[in-house]
Amino acid sequence: MEATHDVLVVGAGCAGMRAAIEAHDLGADVALLSKIHPVRSHSGAAEGGINAALGNASEDSPEEHAYDTVKGSDYLGDQDAIEILCDEAPGDVYQLEHWGAVFSRTEDGRIAQRPFGAAGEPRTAYAADITGHVLIHVLYEQVMKRQLQVYEEFFAWKLVIDDDRCQGVIAWDLLNGGLKTIGAKTVVLATGGAGRLYTGTTNAYACTGDGMAMALRAGVPLKDMEMMQFHPTTLAPTGVLITEGCRGEGAYLLNSEGDRFLKNYAPNAMELASRDVISRAEQVEIDEGRGVDGNVLLDLRHLGAEKILERLHGTRELSMTFAGVDPIQEPIPVRPGAHYHMGGVDTDHELGATELEGLYAAGECACVSVHGANRLGGNALMETITYGRRAGAAAADWALTHTTVAVPPSIEADSQRELKALLDRSEGERPWQMRDELAKTMHENFGVFRRENQMKEQERIVGYLRERYENVVVDDKGEVFNNDLTQALELGFLLELAACMLVAGLERKESRGAHARPYDYPDRDDEKFMKHTIVRWVGDHPVLDWKPVTMTKWQPQERKY
Repeated sequence: MEATHDVLVVGAGCAGMRAAIEAHDLGADVALLSKIHPVRSHSGAAEGGINAALGNASEDSPEEHAYDTVKGSDYLGDQDAIEILCDEAPGDVYQLEHWGAVFSRTEDGRIAQRPFGAAGEPRTAYAADITGHVLIHVLYEQVMKRQLQVYEEFFAWKLVIDDDRCQGVIAWDLLNGGLKTIGAKTVVLATGGAGRLYTGTTNAYACTGDGMAMALRAGVPLKDMEMMQFHPTTLAPTGVLITEGCRGEGAYLLNSEGDRFLKNYAPNAMELASRDVISRAEQVEIDEGRGVDGNVLLDLRHLGAEKILERLHGTRELSMTFAGVDPIQEPIPVRPGAHYHMGGVDTDHELGATELEGLYAAGECACVSVHGANRLGGNALMETITYGRRAGAAAADWALTHTTVAVPPSIEADSQRELKALLDRSEGERPWQMRDELAKTMHENFGVFRRENQMKEQERIVGYLRERYENVVVDDKGEVFNNDLTQALELGFLLELAACMLVAGLERKESRGAHARPYDYPDRDDEKFMKHTIVRWVGDHPVLDWKPVTMTKWQPQERKY
C-alpha cells in the first residue's frame, strides 16, 4: 500500500476540491487523486454561471429557485434534495467570493446575476463567461493553502472493498508507471460525467464516467442513467460549448429562413426555455429541413460589440477559433450536443453517502437527484459546491470516528494479474476504433429523440462491442504515460455505462425531460413512471429496478415555457 489517509477524494474538479477542503477543515487527513492536474478538470469549462437566490437584482428567494428546479426536472428531481441545494446556495456563493472568486458586478457593486433558461428570476451569478475557470482556480488556491496531498496524474481504476466497506483505491501511476494502492477510511467519488459516450459533446476527453463505473463494479447502483442532457448550443463539428449566457444576455436562435422559431415551441420563455425543450425544437427544425448544414444559428449581433466584449469575450474567442465566425459580425452555427449526465451513482442527499459504507459521491458523477430528468443551467456548478461540501463533511465525520484501514494483499495481487493479462496480449483490436463506433452509434440511436427500434439496435451494438472488448489490445507496453492503456480501461467503463443507459431508456416508456420518445410515448406518464430508474451490475449485465421520487410540496403539473 502506497499510503493511507482518513479521506481520499477521487477527482479534483469543483466537487472534489470542495469536498477535500471541507474534510480537511474538519480535522481529517485528506488527499486528492486525479488523472489530470486539478485546474485542467472539466469544471473549468463551465461558462455561464452559478445559481443562487441572492436577490441582488430581483425579489428572488430560495423557494422560487427550488420551484423552478423541480419544474425544470420534469418532476423527477427529489424535492428534499432540491430544497437543501437552494437554501444553502447563497451562503456557498458568498464563501466563494470571500475566498477570492471575482464575480461580475452591478453598477452599485453587488454580484451581478443574469437570466438563465427556465428561471423565474435572474439568479445566475457569473464571472463574464468563464465562471468555471474562475472557480476552479479559487478552489485550487484553497487546496494549496492547506497543503493538501494531491496524487496528480493517477488513474483510478478500482475501489478497494474489504469487510463490506470501501477502503481505498487502486490506481495506475501515469507518471512513473505501475499500480499503486491508496488506502482510506472513506472515499469520495467526484470524477464528473461521461459525455465521451457521444461524438458531439461539450465534454473533455477525460469525461469517461470512471467513478460511476467503479461504483457500479463494486455493487453500488446507478440512478436515472437514461437522462443524458443535450445542450442546445454547441459548435459543430467539435461540440465546443457556447454558453447559455449568450441567450441570457439576449441572443436569438434563428432557422435557415431567419425565423425565431422558438415562438412555435416555447412562446413565453422563447430562448430562455429549459434546455430539453430548446434542444428538441432545434432538432425538429434541422430534421424538417430548416437548418443550415445540420445547425441552427445563434445571433448575437444586435447585442453590440461592447456588450459581447465585456460579458461574452470567451464565447467570441471560441467561435473565432473553432468556427471561423466573429459573433459581432455574423451568427454562430450551433446544434444540440451531449453535455451533462443527470444520472449517476445513487447518492443520499443528507450525507452524500452511497449504500456501500465508506463510499461517498458528489458532483456530476453522483445522482442525489437535484436535476431529475433535466438540469437547469447554472445548477451544476452550484451542486458541485453545495453537495461537494456536504459529502466532504460526512466523509470526514465517519473517518474521524473509525480507526482502521485494511487492504488485503489478495486484492492488489488480483489487480496486478488482470492488468498483466491485458498488457501481455499481443493480438486483437485497438481501443480507438471501438470507442469511435460507440460514440457515433450512441449519437445516432440514443440522442435528442429516442425510438424503440434504434435503442434495441444500440443495445445489440453495445453487446457486440463488449464482446470485441474482450480481445482489446494495448500496443504500448511501456510504464510511463501509457495513454494507450488508460484509454483501453476508459473504454471498458464507457461500454458498461452505455449498457446501463439503454436498459433504463427502453423501460422508461414515456417522454420526460431529456428522455424524449415522441414517436411511441409522446406524453409524460406520472402514474407509471414518476420514479427513478435504478441499475445494478449483476454477473456481466445490467439489471433494472425502480425507486420512488421524494415529493415535499410541489405536485406535478404540465410543463410549459
